[in-house]
Amino acid sequence: MRDVVAHERLPPERVALVDLLDRLLAGGVVVTGDLVLSIADVDLVRISLRALIVSIDELEGGGPR
Repeated sequence: MRDVVAHERLPPERVALVDLLDRLLAGGVVVTGDLVLSIADVDLVRISLRALIVSIDELEGGGPR
């Protein structure tokens, strides 16, 4: 597998934030994270986050054909 350099993945022109958000929602984004609060190496609170962010059109299958 070859390494991809950042300038090969990004278009040479500037992308507007709205266009970037539209691309992300069209394909869907999964956000995951873990937060652990501990004192003296004793875990007191553990919070796990798992979220799927996708446009409703894509979720229902009504996206562009």
